[in-house]
Amino acid sequence: MIVLNGGSSAGKSELARKLQAVLPQPWLTFGVDSLIEAMPPSMQTSDDGIEFAPDGGVSVGAEFRALEAAWMEGIAAMARAGARIVIDDVFLGGAASQQRWRSALAGLDVLWVAVRCDAAVAARREAARADRVRGMAAAQAELVHRGVVYDLEVDTTRAEPAACAQTIADHLRRPGEPGRSTRA
Repeated sequence: MIVLNGGSSAGKSELARKLQAVLPQPWLTFGVDSLIEAMPPSMQTSDDGIEFAPDGGVSVGAEFRALEAAWMEGIAAMARAGARIVIDDVFLGGAASQQRWRSALAGLDVLWVAVRCDAAVAARREAARADRVRGMAAAQAELVHRGVVYDLEVDTTRAEPAACAQTIADHLRRPGEPGRSTRA
């Protein structure tokens, strides 16, 4: 299991696709964006759901957390059944977000990867994409890493996604390193 954490527009989704290309066995990718897209539209207009403020701030409510917990448990069940999985997430709560994943993934071999990107570069990427709320990338660039413990860090500010993917793949091949198992 590989968990990629980074702010909006840091390049996690592209990195996850590149990982699928360089890892020797098939790996599935799941991202928090697909979880949000799977929720009914009413979840984005309710205090209990997820709300995106015009300044890029994000707030989540109890119903979102409940669905997120079920999603995490489902991902963990697939990993326990033998699927190799890459998660693309944004730890808005920093260490608390990582703890939610740690609880769901208890007993699994997990490689925790920081996907860093300079806030100004992420903001430029965000501005080039029509599907992003302006200000989110800059607000999340450091926030998502607060208190999070990683096995590996990559920086997409200047490094291409393929090079970052290769760094992660090489790390998985090292004996004795966290996340080195190709099973999950």
